[in-house]
Amino acid sequence: MDDRLIVALDVPNALEGLALAEKLGDAVGFYKIGLGMLTGGGLALANELKQEHGKRIFLDMKLFDIGATVEAAVRGLAQFDLDFLTVHGDPHVVHAAKQGAAGTGLKILGVTILTSLERADLDAGMIQPGDIHQITVERAARAFDAGADGIICSPREAQAIRALPGAGLIVTPGVRPAGADLGDQKRVETPASAIAAGADHIVVGRPVWQAADPKAAARAILTEMGPVTAHRLAR
Repeated sequence: MDDRLIVALDVPNALEGLALAEKLGDAVGFYKIGLGMLTGGGLALANELKQEHGKRIFLDMKLFDIGATVEAAVRGLAQFDLDFLTVHGDPHVVHAAKQGAAGTGLKILGVTILTSLERADLDAGMIQPGDIHQITVERAARAFDAGADGIICSPREAQAIRALPGAGLIVTPGVRPAGADLGDQKRVETPASAIAAGADHIVVGRPVWQAADPKAAARAILTEMGPVTAHRLAR
């Protein structure tokens, strides 16, 4: 199964998430469960999809806190035998998360700059001045240096991050099929261009689960990405 496509289960609760996964069937093998479903049974859904349906799970929590708290939180989440977990890409957070995941198969992904943000948003948050592309690439480099297994970035930074020494996994949200509504995303590319730029996985939500036929929509995205190349299989 082609796991380059991660479908974001951004629906209100676990029952709707499970129903969507059943509709998608064997077309999708990797799912993202985020904060929006945390109080709606998200962890229970993650466990059911993993243990009973053999799916891979990306838990998108974007953890940020002092090191000891992050380490404890990740240690607890690692008990669920999940695949990916996001934390903010700040080096102290990544380092603590790696300590919490030690001895497990959980991969820690550092968040660079959210794909819904532009330079004006960074200014409002008092983030250092400069080009958003360069800041994203630098944050990725620092996350990798701190031990991150991968990073989250927009497709527009994927190529530069792939060229970094020691670059790991690259997972790109902000991906929309050609002609799809952009929603709240601002730094967006198509599935094919994201993969061509060096992404290992793309994350797509609304264009799949809002489609009249979600399974057909997922398969169309997989087709658009093109075949899996040998160097992708090696990662």
